[in-house]
Amino acid sequence: MSQAVYNVASMNARQTLGKKGEDAAAAAYRRAGLEVIERNYRCSSGEIDIIAREGGTIVFSEVKSRSSDRYGVPILAVDARKRARLKRLAAAWLSDRRPGPVRVRFDVVSVIVTGTRTEVTLVADAF
Repeated sequence: MSQAVYNVASMNARQTLGKKGEDAAAAAYRRAGLEVIERNYRCSSGEIDIIAREGGTIVFSEVKSRSSDRYGVPILAVDARKRARLKRLAAAWLSDRRPGPVRVRFDVVSVIVTGTRTEVTLVADAF
């Protein structure tokens, strides 16, 4: 299992919010019984926030974090372009890691962090 390493001192507020959101999403997956197998997978086409396993299914997850829902819930930011990009990235990960025959699922996780409160909404099989 790969873990992302962060230097919090050098992170700006947006990066810090993003890391908190991804940490909260990973914890939510673990509580739901999934195994988080990789975070922040990068290739030339971009990055996948979280990759998890649920039985014979590999879950590719896009995490969207916000400090409020003033401009709408974070999942609304996952448009057709981002969905297509995540599918391309998933194909790259599958080609690179070769997990064998698996089912694939695409999730979106919405995280709203306000002060000490963190609200996580996991939309399984979002597209």
